[in-house]
Amino acid sequence: MGNAKNPLRGNEIIVRLVLGVEYDGSSFCGWQIQPNAPTVQGEIEKGLGQIAAEPIRVFCAGRTDTGVHAAYQVVHFETGSSRPITAWVRGVNALISRDISVLWAVEVCDEFHARYSAKRRTYRYLLMNRDQRPGLLKDKVGWYHKTLNIDSMISAARFLLGRHDFSSFRSSECQAKSPIRTVDSLAIKEDAGLIIFDITANAFLHHMVRNIIGALVYIGAGKQGAGWMKELLEARDRNIAAPTFDPNGLYLTSVEYDAKWNLPGASVFSGPSGRIISTST
Repeated sequence: MGNAKNPLRGNEIIVRLVLGVEYDGSSFCGWQIQPNAPTVQGEIEKGLGQIAAEPIRVFCAGRTDTGVHAAYQVVHFETGSSRPITAWVRGVNALISRDISVLWAVEVCDEFHARYSAKRRTYRYLLMNRDQRPGLLKDKVGWYHKTLNIDSMISAARFLLGRHDFSSFRSSECQAKSPIRTVDSLAIKEDAGLIIFDITANAFLHHMVRNIIGALVYIGAGKQGAGWMKELLEARDRNIAAPTFDPNGLYLTSVEYDAKWNLPGASVFSGPSGRIISTST
């Protein structure tokens, strides 16, 4: 894909760059910049601004909440400053929190948008299922103390596949114009007390994954039957669904784009080996 450069400030050439980023969200009040609070966006913009010697605004593939992590976040920004690609990676990493790492940088044409050019996104939820709360993995996994029935959760998850109205799984603060989303796949992997949920969709509503996990946990714990998931979808009512689950175990693990953008793929983010149960279409 050729790289188009556009003179937008008089004779100054403006370039658009894309970054692959990973971060531990434990110390941040989410992605989106806000006054008097540490955010991932604010930290990245601070580092980029120092390298560019000008204010920088970044746009991401998907905003993450307080405590949510990312193994593969994609962001883009524009700048009139000419710097080697390494400056946008190693240079920025030297200036920002060690909880964030820029993995790569690529120059693209101005038609690319980190959010609107994305085709699909994948989130992973790590759930520790044992009597005792996590110590070593505190802030890195969710936790439920009673034994969960994997087969019941698998049966319930099948109802989520395809195109649905996910109103029962969206936050009251969600700003999306439509609650309609398409879930392409949902897989569950279990090993030695750690349950891993991978869910891929064209896009997600605010709190959608955490609300789905909350419903699956209710079903796995025997509080509801597998068919309750279908009832929730049909009800389109957040008030009757399970509480929003803990953010700590949630990771943005992949963002997919058309091959024409020639972006590096998501790094391997694997959990423990174990039985993989997929509800892929």
